[in-house]
Amino acid sequence: MPSAPPPRSTVSLPVIDAAPPNQPPSSHVRPIALRLYRLLVVAAIVCIIHRHHARLRVDGDAPIKLDEAKPFFPQAARLETDNSERRGLFVLDNAGHQLGYLLRTSPLSDAIKGYSGPTDTLIALDPQMRVTGVRIRSSWDTKQHVRDVAADEYFMKTWTGKTWDQVAGLEPHAAGIEGVSGASLTSMAIATAIQHRFKQSLTDAALPPPPVHVGPHDVALIFIIGVATAFTFSHRLRSRTRFRRAFQGILIGYVGFWNGQMLAQSLLSGWAAHGVGWRVAPAAALLLAAALIVPWTSRRALYCSQICPHGAAQELLGRLRHRKLILPRGLDAGLRYLPAMLIALVLTVTIFNLPIELAGVEPFDAYLIRAAGLATIVIAVVGLVAAVFVPMAYCKYACPTGLVLTFVRSHGRADRFTRRDLGAGLMVLFVMALYAVYPPVHHWIVR
Repeated sequence: MPSAPPPRSTVSLPVIDAAPPNQPPSSHVRPIALRLYRLLVVAAIVCIIHRHHARLRVDGDAPIKLDEAKPFFPQAARLETDNSERRGLFVLDNAGHQLGYLLRTSPLSDAIKGYSGPTDTLIALDPQMRVTGVRIRSSWDTKQHVRDVAADEYFMKTWTGKTWDQVAGLEPHAAGIEGVSGASLTSMAIATAIQHRFKQSLTDAALPPPPVHVGPHDVALIFIIGVATAFTFSHRLRSRTRFRRAFQGILIGYVGFWNGQMLAQSLLSGWAAHGVGWRVAPAAALLLAAALIVPWTSRRALYCSQICPHGAAQELLGRLRHRKLILPRGLDAGLRYLPAMLIALVLTVTIFNLPIELAGVEPFDAYLIRAAGLATIVIAVVGLVAAVFVPMAYCKYACPTGLVLTFVRSHGRADRFTRRDLGAGLMVLFVMALYAVYPPVHHWIVR
């Protein structure tokens, strides 16, 4: 009988990808592109908000318009905000070359009053920061006095050719500056306001940045971030129920009721507008960085799953009732739009500086009982009660901060462009629209 043929070799050959050389497969490109897209969406919104508030810091309640630059710089095409302590505007031509610089005395010098109130004066400087001209924008003083001052060429040219430091040191009385006859109070107030405006910018620029303050609460929170990171990446540690429950108790008691450094829309809004306060709150800044970077790079929900005290409280309360409610499909789908609507509200409040307390749209301030408002307490209580019947009800249906952190989270190769990504892109357009309509809306409100 013939013997059986020898078995075939089971050695597998490498699969040759049909993609062109040096070009990654689409299965790799798509998730990377989506992660970058989501990062850019968040960065774009933050940049628009920060740019807007930097301009408000310069403009106050009466923005300098391009037409005001034309008499000094006929080729002026646009104005660019200077984020330094000079708080002015670069004047640029069509090619983006700097033609000069503009600043106004208001609101920094509004405490200096003439006959019946302050005067807002526009000062133009060349690229070397030498004064080229001065013009009165508006004044609360008597109109005739203001006209007399504006018509006095000798007085209005007092500062022409002087550098920033020279103007800052030009104290009117000591420098022998004489007021305009018949309008001495108005003219001297203008001179004093100009000197104060330049001097204040130098003073602010000379102030050293605040030192980095790392207190006991920061050390404790950093330790908690470290433990939470260990839980996030260690399945073995997460499976130890007693350790996890004990850690959740620490989150609720210490991070929630005692420390109070939690991520919230009020914090994110303020930091987007004015910069991250890492010097005064280094642990909170580290918490935000970890909450964004870990899910973006590793698909792990660090903050929402392992650090948020309100999430921990919901998870513990959810164990009280084993049989959970299942919401109707239509109600479930409708409620999932609520976090995005709250984010739109937060962005509107942030852009327009509306007198709405953003802490009141989330439950986190309720843990700081002494400072908690009624709205945040109601949201916290309702969310916790709902969690008994619907698992993680607040996180699922009402948390705008959780939506932001979930949005940046990667899902690996299985990631797809979804309606959430489309909505995020529309949110960028929404913020751009708010930024564009702010000047006319603000003018209509304050006029």
